[in-house]
Amino acid sequence: MEMGFGKTISLGEPTRADRGEVRHHPAEPTLLNLQVQAMCFLHIGNANAAGKQVTQEEIKKEPEKPIDREKTCPLLLRVFTTNNGRHHRMDEFSRGNVPSSELQIYTWMDATLKELTSLVKEVYPEARKKGTHFNFAIVFTDVKRPGYRVKEIGSTMSGRKGTDDSMTLQSQKFQIGDYLDIAITPPNRAPPPSGRMRPY
Repeated sequence: MEMGFGKTISLGEPTRADRGEVRHHPAEPTLLNLQVQAMCFLHIGNANAAGKQVTQEEIKKEPEKPIDREKTCPLLLRVFTTNNGRHHRMDEFSRGNVPSSELQIYTWMDATLKELTSLVKEVYPEARKKGTHFNFAIVFTDVKRPGYRVKEIGSTMSGRKGTDDSMTLQSQKFQIGDYLDIAITPPNRAPPPSGRMRPY
């Protein structure tokens, strides 16, 4: 499976609620990206309203709130893909560097793994083959020591329904600033064994 870089893919207007926008992106952020992220931060609510302190246990029990995509600005999701079935090494994200296989997706926190899979397949036609496996992981800053850590969250497969299809970024406690790493395995090749790391 060959993954070409350097082209821009648009899946509709960025402001439309029913589509996302995917494009290849250099490492340096643009003014538009910064504006989008700044707008998203304006939607952060006050968790301590009426003097009540919200605990982690209460957050876990609280059901996902529906997101009105017409009124909520999309977040900028930085996605990195591989075509060998393995996730990127964490040292590839060190010292301000990121892997070259970057995609930008403007989406919302209620985006499902199946929805994200469809957007990635728009960029990589080879990944549309039935049986192609997509393994998703969140890459996040390690608060205890310099560097990044990875947490595998779920997987999907082209042409087949799966239990993780409806899993959302929000349900996995994805935070703005985290990366999404997708290990793509071609059909007829078993994905490498993996384990989930760092439960939230």
